[in-house]
Amino acid sequence: MPNLCNSPLRFQPLFRRYLWGGRRLATVLGKPLGDGEDYAESWELVDHGADQSQVLSGPLAGRTLGELVQQHATELLGQHAHLTQFPLLFKLLDCNRTLSVQVHPNDEQGAQLDPPDLGKTEAWVVLAAEPGSKIYAGLKPGVTREDLRASLEAGNCETCLHDFEPQVGDCVFIQAGTVHALGAGLLIAEIQQASDTTFRLFDWNRVDADGNPRALHIEESLAVTDFARGPVAPQTPAPTALPGRERLVDCDKFVLDRCTWEGTQPVGGDQKFHLMVVVEGALEIASAYRE
Repeated sequence: MPNLCNSPLRFQPLFRRYLWGGRRLATVLGKPLGDGEDYAESWELVDHGADQSQVLSGPLAGRTLGELVQQHATELLGQHAHLTQFPLLFKLLDCNRTLSVQVHPNDEQGAQLDPPDLGKTEAWVVLAAEPGSKIYAGLKPGVTREDLRASLEAGNCETCLHDFEPQVGDCVFIQAGTVHALGAGLLIAEIQQASDTTFRLFDWNRVDADGNPRALHIEESLAVTDFARGPVAPQTPAPTALPGRERLVDCDKFVLDRCTWEGTQPVGGDQKFHLMVVVEGALEIASAYRE
């Protein structure tokens, strides 16, 4: 049986087409898209039911991430080898139009769903931003459940939302229970729990070609919203003990670092899974393991 330690694993992306997507996954990030102008997401790493990343090349080509977790848990996950599902999902998003206002449940709330799912805590890194693009992250100070419900009934939910114009490189940490939306003109890298549970709170009063609004989940959204959290600002990067590496997020779901490297740098060896995403330049990985 092939040894996962012999070489890094690369995976085939899964593309998602939604009305808010565009073409920048191809024009900026070089993804092999088909025809169409609505490519919204590239799922780079996922193990969630039928949605499965497949190894792109090498002796494990064609194996799904779920199969690797089942068959190579110790090599793949190290100290987390007890897990039966890869716990994270990494994706790239092309926000050609503003996304709906959403909120996600936490693990305890997700376990009560039918079927049960993980909660969804996530973090975004801004790869590109057009002038005037906005991120909506959290509620304005003092907004209550009653305030939010009234704004939804009036069709002006944005009056309750904290927003700002992000800069390239900004990282925004969205804990479960945080009301949020990505604005038009953004290209985003997102790490999240491996959950596809989204409650849609508001869709900017949009309708489809037949004049019908998209389905909303107002009661579910209000039930899982953390009204004590308030506005969310970009993360302040923190130095680490390793050269060329700064910490953007350190939570119980994942650790997110930004690395600016020159020359040779050690990676891994700590009994943890490492996902490396190159957003600029080139990276060559040499394994210390041999047959």
